[in-house]
Amino acid sequence: MEMSSANVEAVVKQVLESMLDKQGILAEGAATKSVSIPKTAHVAMLTGLEHYDIKEYPIPEVGDGDILVKVEGCGICGTDAHEFKRDPFGLIPVVLGHEGTGEIVKMGKNVKKDSAGKDLKIGDKVVTCMIFGDDPEITMFDMNKQNVGASDVYGLLPDDDIHLNGWFSDYILIREGSTCFNVSDLDLKSRILIEPCAVLVHAVERAKTTGILRFNSRVVVQGCGPIGLICIAVLRTMGIENIVAVDGEKKRLDFAKKMGAETSVNFKDYKGIEALAEGVKEAFGGHLADFAFQCTGSPAAHSNIYKFIRNGGGLCELGFFINGGDATINPHFDLCSKEITLVGSWVYTLRDYATTFDFLKRAKGIGLPMDELITHEFTLDRINEAHQTNLKMEGLKIAIVNK
Repeated sequence: MEMSSANVEAVVKQVLESMLDKQGILAEGAATKSVSIPKTAHVAMLTGLEHYDIKEYPIPEVGDGDILVKVEGCGICGTDAHEFKRDPFGLIPVVLGHEGTGEIVKMGKNVKKDSAGKDLKIGDKVVTCMIFGDDPEITMFDMNKQNVGASDVYGLLPDDDIHLNGWFSDYILIREGSTCFNVSDLDLKSRILIEPCAVLVHAVERAKTTGILRFNSRVVVQGCGPIGLICIAVLRTMGIENIVAVDGEKKRLDFAKKMGAETSVNFKDYKGIEALAEGVKEAFGGHLADFAFQCTGSPAAHSNIYKFIRNGGGLCELGFFINGGDATINPHFDLCSKEITLVGSWVYTLRDYATTFDFLKRAKGIGLPMDELITHEFTLDRINEAHQTNLKMEGLKIAIVNK
């Protein structure tokens, strides 16, 4: 048979792929794409308060329902900061990181689609949401049932013999029964922001249940860290424009305006809550807010925010992801006589998580600088420095990015 250059190339390719597959280098399910997988992976293990060690572990076998992901990046969350400083969940030693994303390099034979029914293949970019527990109320068949607070989350799992349990690593093993979404149509920074954005998509959905939050509502957002800034962005994508941001840091208030706040109030410019409430009222042109979002973990901030809200207004409290202590309010003056409608918000539902993908596209579509939320990037071996930078509030969102 006469061999053309095309025939020779095809034969060489077939031989090489056969050799790679026999060596276990060609990932399962990749018919034409070779992926070199090392025998070991590195993780950042929190071994003591304010201290990570980089540890190396064997990459385990990938089960029929498992997915091996090469980590590309992961954001540092406020929950990570709490665990880094105080270990409130008693997890040490632990591999943290739950705002992560990466590329599929190997997958079990039973893995065909993601949790939303989208096809999965080697090379796809993915994020995780949770590992299902034994609660029969949480199923993919009713994604609006409840929030996912009772489920296990990668990055908050006790250490075990697998070790690849968090996104502060270079590989993570997504186990059968986990939620996994194909987000290949989003860039890396957008994928790193998915988890915190889902928190705010859920909070705004909770706020909408009050019937008070509307297009023309006057909305105050207290706390302009990443959570508050994303809250402003979600509101802005909904078409709400009359937003006042409250914080004590000028650089965060300046960024709040870039994210869609119409004006801002620096609480450091006021002495006492009555003066601050008057400042918020002036920012709204002489009116109190129709609705408020309390995005800090400060009990004092929660106590104060009622003063910013009009009679018949609404409040969504979402700032407390651990026990931050008690807040003091006056039930008569703060709640009853004003008939405030209050909702709490914590994490998200599966439906909110999926909706977040469209929110990120919409936010970019209207020109909101979502990428600029990630102000600092560190490699995995500099994770201690990254966390200290986060604690010092030197930036907004700090991320670990694998080069």
